[in-house]
Amino acid sequence: MATTATMPMKIQPPVPNSELRPMASSATGLLAFLDESDPKLQSYALKNLVDVIDLHWAEAASCLPRIEELAEDSTFESAQLAAYVASKVFFHLEEYNDALRLALGAGNNFDVSNKSEFVSTLVSKCIDKYIELRKDKEISAIDHRLENIVERTFESCFSEQNWNQVIGIALESHRLDVVEKAIHSSDSPKSLLRYMFEICQTLVAQREIRREVLKLLIKLHNDQQNVDFPAIVSCHLLFGEAEPVSKLLFEMIKSDSDSVILAFQIAFDLVESENQLFIVEVKKHLPSPSSKQEEEKYEGMEVDDPHPEIEDEEMKSNLDKLLLILSGSFGINMSLSFMFKQCNTDFLILSNIKSAVETRNSVLHNATVVSHALMNAGTTNDSFLRDNLEWMGKASNWGKFSATASIGVVHKGHLSESMSLLQPYLPQNGTNSSSPYSEGGALYALGLIHANCGASAGGNKSAQGQESSGEEGQDILSYLAKAVRSNGSSEPVVHGACLGAGLVAMATGAEDMYEDMKNTLYMDNAVAGEAAAIGIGLLMLGFGSSTSASKGALTDMIAYAHETQHEKIIRGLAIGIAMIMYQREEEAEPLVEQLSRDRDPILRYGAMYVLGLAYCGTSSNLAVKRLLHVAVSDVSDDVRLAAVICIGFVMCRAPQQVPKLVSLLAESFNAHVRYGACMAIGVACAGSGSKEAMDVLEPMMEDVIDFVRQGATIAMAMVLMQQSEAKVPKTKAFRAKVAAIAGDKHQTTMTKMGAILAAGIIDAGGRNVTIAMESRAGFIKMSTVVGLALFCQHWFWYPLMHFLSLAFTPTLLIGLNKDLKMPNQWNVRCNNRPSMFAYPKKLEEKKEDRNVRVTTVTLSTTARARAREQRKELEKKKENVASMEVDTPHVSKSAHVKFAEGAEESKGSDSGPQISAKGKKKDTEPNSFTCPNPSRITPSQEPHVEFDMGQRYVPIRPNGKPIGIIMLKDVKPGEEEDVALVEPPAKNSERADGDVQPPEPFEWAHFCPNL
Repeated sequence: MATTATMPMKIQPPVPNSELRPMASSATGLLAFLDESDPKLQSYALKNLVDVIDLHWAEAASCLPRIEELAEDSTFESAQLAAYVASKVFFHLEEYNDALRLALGAGNNFDVSNKSEFVSTLVSKCIDKYIELRKDKEISAIDHRLENIVERTFESCFSEQNWNQVIGIALESHRLDVVEKAIHSSDSPKSLLRYMFEICQTLVAQREIRREVLKLLIKLHNDQQNVDFPAIVSCHLLFGEAEPVSKLLFEMIKSDSDSVILAFQIAFDLVESENQLFIVEVKKHLPSPSSKQEEEKYEGMEVDDPHPEIEDEEMKSNLDKLLLILSGSFGINMSLSFMFKQCNTDFLILSNIKSAVETRNSVLHNATVVSHALMNAGTTNDSFLRDNLEWMGKASNWGKFSATASIGVVHKGHLSESMSLLQPYLPQNGTNSSSPYSEGGALYALGLIHANCGASAGGNKSAQGQESSGEEGQDILSYLAKAVRSNGSSEPVVHGACLGAGLVAMATGAEDMYEDMKNTLYMDNAVAGEAAAIGIGLLMLGFGSSTSASKGALTDMIAYAHETQHEKIIRGLAIGIAMIMYQREEEAEPLVEQLSRDRDPILRYGAMYVLGLAYCGTSSNLAVKRLLHVAVSDVSDDVRLAAVICIGFVMCRAPQQVPKLVSLLAESFNAHVRYGACMAIGVACAGSGSKEAMDVLEPMMEDVIDFVRQGATIAMAMVLMQQSEAKVPKTKAFRAKVAAIAGDKHQTTMTKMGAILAAGIIDAGGRNVTIAMESRAGFIKMSTVVGLALFCQHWFWYPLMHFLSLAFTPTLLIGLNKDLKMPNQWNVRCNNRPSMFAYPKKLEEKKEDRNVRVTTVTLSTTARARAREQRKELEKKKENVASMEVDTPHVSKSAHVKFAEGAEESKGSDSGPQISAKGKKKDTEPNSFTCPNPSRITPSQEPHVEFDMGQRYVPIRPNGKPIGIIMLKDVKPGEEEDVALVEPPAKNSERADGDVQPPEPFEWAHFCPNL
């Protein structure tokens, strides 16, 4: 056997990376080099592992201790590379904290500009950690390596001009220096400032930091070439600083015409924010050329006039108009006039419900009364009540209270006629009460009419000579305060007086009124005490512990809640405390902690509302997490229900997330949790027509528990407000289902009650209102939040249903010139089909034909004779057709065919041949249409509406939202104007459709003889 000589083996040098990569089917060899003592071999292994670690990380996981050891060796030259490799291995193992820890030591190997999943994930983790450390006040120093990565992330965003990301990260981490640098570096600073203002209200959790951000916003706005005054005013409004706003408005009305018009627009925006106390403070720092004593009448406040005497007549006129707008009465009159003229209520729906409801069922009778009130809220259209006096008179006791209070919902905002409308029902001095329930309901109705108008109204005359209702507003408040102090009155009267006074003096913090209500509370009367507790909450709305009076009120209310034995009073106190802490955010945390640990489930119930209202509109993760925890852990069903409902309040700025958030809760075994999920969707998604919301609510309308079906029906009606059948096809089916439930005798009372209320909600305000949590300027609307929060309490007390009217916002567009008159020539264009936003079709009353057809006897000979005549006529027609074909040879083939088809279709008729209807083209609906001044503009229609800048009148803010009251600039001021005056509906006037009112005088005492 021959032997072969063996050649000595020659060790090949390491190949370059480009040659190693395609041949690397395993990383075992490279990992083996890590155990060598030669640092060069270890560095060589790490350099090559970087390229294959994403494929062979599972093999490298067994060597992690060795790689970490190399990464921590300060003498090893490739320690940063070892940290990078170890970080990638931990990333694939989904150990992100360890991956971040090692990435911090990787130096420049960790390139933040790389868009890989590894880098993006760890950068996100790094930023979250950085933000967490920046928010922790106890940590003084932050790892410089962490700061280095964040700084590199900022540099990367600056180079890519990703300004929104820079602003978001900088605001969350409280890096205002980076925010200022980004604004100055941006090509479009105004849009960036708007974005910054929007996210400031949700992203910046701490109020102190938000104040610093707002200060920076004001500074940055003032640095711009064209100052955005409305944005500056919005910042001051969030600050609560009224004096700078007063100075700014006063300077604007002294300037040119455009500045004056813009000042009026800002004033309308302030009124829309519904912050009554702030508006009072703004007016306090403005001069009052018409009446310097107008503010002295409220709560004894002294008015200092820091401005000199105004001698310019034009400036006086402008100041009068500004004060008139700030009084709120002018805007209310415009809304009232629009609602009255555009009322589209379908009274046949109410008639059908009334016929289907048993009068013996007081619950359904009351629900029908409330449904009517909601359906006609703010329209002043009470014809259904007057046409059904006998039916209305069947209400008794608290049903009378609710029925009388419903008048206030129908006439909401009719300030000038409120006393005359309710005079027959109001308590009469020196006479014994014949019906205390009617009297209490009338006081409640008075508060609903003047809700949130008691302090802001001022006694100014408009440009059209109209007297505003400021003095009347003060008289109403004094009248209600006197009723509250009348402790000798019956429970229903004091109950209505406390609710009414709280509504009128909402968020004013009037100390005299607080003392009166506190005295009523300490009487320990269950019915009156509950209303007094709610009234105190309305009075101190949003004050928190900022004043000594509100702080003392919180202490007294918590103490009394533990002393009293009445559940109604405890529940009223719980809701009142929640309203006092409205939008106080972290200030409410100690109170939430205290109440949530209480043994009394009613106070824990209140703790959930404290949390929900304190963080209303903030989308706070902390608040949502806490509410979700309570929703699945508390032993009380009512507490769990409240926790789920309050998710809707916290997330109202992000309604699209709420259906996903509560979808699992909607499938809970606990019926109260399912009901809460329905109401949370209704609160957050009201008027949105959200498909996701409807998908969650639709199956719950068939739930086995009746009150869950009730909640789902009410919530669905809230979601479908102002949605047309063309835009949301489910609207038609829902309306039919509501009508069917209301008329179904086999449905439970709770389910039918939900359907009746849903019928009123979906067509609320004459089909001209919606529920809007945010104002046009982006502020959470205080009245809407209060209205929804107290409406949710109808679970325990039916008369609180009327509070829902506070949440209604008219969906109108009104343009005004500098004289506060409506130009008839101005209009806007909607770039969509009219049917997408049309009113629903009204029901048609079915008319029964009672004529009985009498069949006549026909002889056989007569029948044969008629048949012969018909055959002869048919033969003659055929001959006529043939003769026409012969005599007209020039007719085209297509025309002949069309005619022949017509002859076929008309065969056997007496009318002769006709042209087929198939040949006619149907009228196509236009893709756009013009909306006159004023018009109904629904929230879903708003994105499709645009201003025509080629008209004589153009908006003073061309980029503003096309909804609400729009101030217009006249580009041709010298020409004659075609304008209309703003006039509120009179007490006894003709309807917009021309129907004549009943003969005058109409006495409200005849409304219900039993009330």
